[in-house]
Amino acid sequence: MTNAWLPRSLEISRERGFLSPQPLEPQIEHARGFVAAWNSVSPTPPVNFLDLGSGGGLPGLVLLQEWNISAVLMDAMEKRVAFLQEVLDFEDAPGQAIAIQARAEELSRDPDYQESFDLVTARSFGPPAVTAECAVRFLKIGGYLIVSEPPDDNAPNRWLVEGLQKVGLEDLGRHRFGSAFQILRKKSRTPSFYPRESGTPKKKPLF
Repeated sequence: MTNAWLPRSLEISRERGFLSPQPLEPQIEHARGFVAAWNSVSPTPPVNFLDLGSGGGLPGLVLLQEWNISAVLMDAMEKRVAFLQEVLDFEDAPGQAIAIQARAEELSRDPDYQESFDLVTARSFGPPAVTAECAVRFLKIGGYLIVSEPPDDNAPNRWLVEGLQKVGLEDLGRHRFGSAFQILRKKSRTPSFYPRESGTPKKKPLF
C-alpha cells in the first residue's frame, strides 16, 4: 500500500459529494482522532473494526490505512457502498476490508457479524440512542464503541446510563483528541430483542 491510496480515495469521495467540499486534511485529522481514542483504552490495535454508516469513507478508510486490519465498511446507501468497494479494490488498497450495503439492525443479527468486532466507529450516524442500539450487537463483550461528538464540551451528557445499560454498554466518558469523542464499552451480552426492527430505534429511541 502506498501513501497515495488514502488521499486519492477521499478525493474521489469528495468529488462525488460524499464528503464535505472543505480541505481533506482537517477531515483526515478528525478521523485520526478515532485512532487516538482507541489508543487511550488499548495498547495494541484492534483485531478488526466495523465503521457504522461509513458513507464517504471517514473514518473507515483512515483507520484501515492506519491499522491495515480486517474491517467492514457498512452503509445503507447503494451508491456509497459502490464507491467504498471501488476504492477498496484499488491495487494499492489494504487487502482486509469489505464494503457492505445493509441496515445495521439486520446485519448485526447475521451470525458472521454479531458480537464479532473489537471496535465499532460512528461519525454522524445518528442520535446517541440510535447509534448505541444499532452498534451494540456487532461488538464482542469487552469491545468498544467510539463515536464522534458535537464540539460543545459544556452541553449536557447525551448518553444516559439507564438507556445504555439496557443494551449492555457502559459509558467511559467524553474525551478530547483534537475533536470530541464518546467512548463506550460493551460490558455484558446484549438482550436478544436488541436491536429492534429496522427503523424502530429511530422512531422509538431508548433514551
